[in-house]
Amino acid sequence: MFSKKTTIAFFTATFLAGGVGLHWTPIASAAHSSSESRGEVKDWPSYGGQPANDHYSTLSQINRTNVSNLKVAWTFETGEDGGMETNPLVIGRVLYTYTPSQKVIALDAATGKLLWKFDSGVPAEQPTRGLSYWTDSKQARLFAGIMNYLYALDPQTGKPIPGFGEAGRIDLRKGLRGDYQLQSIALTTPGVVYKDLIIVGGEMPETLPAAPGDIRAYDVHTGATRWTFHTIPHPGEFGYDTWPADAWQHSGAANNWSGMSLDAERGVVYVPTGSASFDFYGGDRLGNDLFANTLLALDANTGKRIWHFQGVHHDIWDRDFPSAPSLVTVRRNGKTIDAIAQTTKQGFLYLFDRSTGEPLFPIEEREYPFSATPGEVTSPTQPHPLKPEPYARQILTEDMLTTRTPEAHEWAVKQFRTFRSEGQFVPFGLDKQTVIFPGFDGGAEWGGPAIDVKSGVIYINVNEMAWTGGLQRSGMAKSPGEETYRSQCSVCHGADRAGSPPGFPSLVQIDKRLTDDQIKAVVHHGRGRMPTFPGLSDSQLDGLLSFLKDPASISGDKKEMEPTSGVSSDKAGPQYSFTGYRKFLDPDHYPAIAPPWGTLNAIDLNTGEYLWKVPLGEYPELAAKGVKNTGSENYGGPIVTAGGVVFIGASLYDSKFHAFDSRSGKLLWETKLPYAGRATPATYMVDGKQFVVVATGGGRYQIAPAKGVYVAFTLP
Repeated sequence: MFSKKTTIAFFTATFLAGGVGLHWTPIASAAHSSSESRGEVKDWPSYGGQPANDHYSTLSQINRTNVSNLKVAWTFETGEDGGMETNPLVIGRVLYTYTPSQKVIALDAATGKLLWKFDSGVPAEQPTRGLSYWTDSKQARLFAGIMNYLYALDPQTGKPIPGFGEAGRIDLRKGLRGDYQLQSIALTTPGVVYKDLIIVGGEMPETLPAAPGDIRAYDVHTGATRWTFHTIPHPGEFGYDTWPADAWQHSGAANNWSGMSLDAERGVVYVPTGSASFDFYGGDRLGNDLFANTLLALDANTGKRIWHFQGVHHDIWDRDFPSAPSLVTVRRNGKTIDAIAQTTKQGFLYLFDRSTGEPLFPIEEREYPFSATPGEVTSPTQPHPLKPEPYARQILTEDMLTTRTPEAHEWAVKQFRTFRSEGQFVPFGLDKQTVIFPGFDGGAEWGGPAIDVKSGVIYINVNEMAWTGGLQRSGMAKSPGEETYRSQCSVCHGADRAGSPPGFPSLVQIDKRLTDDQIKAVVHHGRGRMPTFPGLSDSQLDGLLSFLKDPASISGDKKEMEPTSGVSSDKAGPQYSFTGYRKFLDPDHYPAIAPPWGTLNAIDLNTGEYLWKVPLGEYPELAAKGVKNTGSENYGGPIVTAGGVVFIGASLYDSKFHAFDSRSGKLLWETKLPYAGRATPATYMVDGKQFVVVATGGGRYQIAPAKGVYVAFTLP
C-alpha cells in the first residue's frame, strides 16, 4: 500500500515552509509543571477533572480492595427524556451539571437534592458535555454553553450575571463572519478558564456554508473578546498558503468541538481541531488546510501560536481530533518530561513534549494513493506514529468478517467483496463504497482518555466498528428541495434518506412520524449530533419538506436553485455529494465483523508498550446465548483514581457501569444503570465520603426510550 516511508526530520525548513506536520517556536520562559506534585483534591472542578484533562483523581477511599462494595448513594431524575453526555463539576459540596434539554442545575453532592435550576428559555436538543468554573477567591462564575450562547451564572443562585455580555450571556455567532444570524455554532464541550479568560471553540456543520472555527478568548468579567486565533488563516498569517487564497472568506469549520486542555503554569492552552467543511470532498480547499485536524499549542494570554502538529493533511475522511489532549509527565532515560498525549479516531496515539511539540516517539510521513475524483487533490503523505502500536485494527480483511452465524458470514462476505478496503487514508471513489476502519466515530471518541499521573499509564476506550462511505456526482436536482437535501442532509442521512440508525435516523416517511412544525423545529434548533441550520431560507425549508414528503416530485424553477454546499462548478468542477454514513452491520443489526467491537486499553506512555487490552461492553441478548466478551460501541470516557480503579460506563447496549483494576484490567465490579452511562463519570469527596457519579440516558445513540438520570455511588 505504501510506496515509501519518510521519517520526519525535525527542525527543518520543510515544516516551516509547507506547514506539513510539525512546527514549533521555543517558549522563552516556561515554568515546570508536573501533575505528580498535586495534593489530594476532593473536588472535580474542571471538565475532565483538572485543566490538564487527565481524568485523574487523587482520592483513594474507594480502591481496588473495596470497590466491589459500592452501593447507590443517591439518584437524581431530571424528569426529561433524552440523553446526557455531561461530566459534572463538583466544587465544595455542590455538583453542577445539565439536564437533557440544557437546563443548568445545582445539586447537593452528598444527597442529590436539587438546589437550583436555570432555564434559559433557549430551545436546545443537542449534547452538552460540561461547564466551566472561575473564581478569584472573592467571587465566582459558572460558565454554561447553551446552544450558541455562553452564559455567566452566579454559582450560588444560578442566575445570569448582568454585567457579562448582554444580560449575562454572549452570542457566539457574533464576530465570526458575515451576518451572525446565519451562522451555526453550539458550545457542546466547555471551554477552559485561564486567569480572567474563558477560552472556547464550538461545534459547526460538516457541510457548507459553515462558519470558520475561530478559537476565541473572552473576559470573564465583561464578556469582551480578548483574542482570536483563526484556524483558517487570514492573509499574512502563518498557514495562509496551505489554503486557496480566498478560503478564509468562504471555507468553514476546522473547529475545536472536542474540548481543550491547559497548562496553567506555562500559560499554554492546547487546542485540537477537526476537519474543514465539506468533510468528504475538498476541491474548493486544495492544500493541506492548516489548522484543520491540528493540535495547537497557543499562548493562553494572547492566542499566539507556539507550536502545532497536523494529524491529517487535507482531511476528506472526517478524522477530527476527537477529544481534548491529556497532560502527563513521563520518564525517559532517567529524566522526566512534561508531555501531552492526543488520541485519534484512526487509532493512533501521539505523544509530544508539551513545551516544544517534539514527538516523544518517531512519526513517519507515509505515502498514500491519490484521489481519482475530478477536482480533488489529496495530500501525497499522511503522518503515522511508529509507537505505540494503534489501539484499533487498521485494515478490514475478509478473514475478519463475522462468524456469528453461517448466514451472517455469507452475507458479510458478499457485501465485503463489493467494497474497497485498503486501510487508512484511501480516498473515496465514485464506484465502490470505501471501508473506514475504525469507523467515522473512531477509534477513540469524545469521552477522552484517563491517565494515572503517578505511573504515566493512559487508559483509552475504543470503538472497533467498520463503516463505509463514498462519493457520487450530484447532477441536476429535480427540485430546490432536493438540492437543499443533497447539500445539507445527505452527508448524514445518505442519498437514499435511509440514514444509519440510531445515530443517523432514517428520513424515509419522516412526515408520517413528525409534523411540518416539528421537522422545522429540528432544523432550526438541531437535535443530537445534528447542528442548527439558520442559513436556510423559508423557501428552502419549504422545498426540503416537500422533497421529504415526495422525493420523486419535480417542482420549482431549476434556474432559481442556488447550491448551498459542496463545490460550485466555477471553482472546482462538478459537485459531489457523500453517499452517507453506512455502518457495516449484518441483517440482524450486529456488527458484520468479528469481535472485539469495543475495548479498553492501558498503554505505558513511558515506553509506548501495552499493559493490557480487555473487551468493553456486550450485547445482552448475545450474552444470554453464551456469546460474551464481544465488546460493543462505547461513548463517554474513563476516569482513574489513586485507589487503582478505572471507572467507566460508556458501553452502548448493556447499560452497565464498570470498575477495572488499573494494573491488570481485571473487572472488579459492575452494576446495571437505569439507562446507558454514555458520559464520563466524576469522583469527589464530601463529608469524608468518596462518591462516583455518572450521567445516564439516551440521546444521539438512543436505542430505546430513556430519561436523563444521575446516579451516584459510595461505600456503605
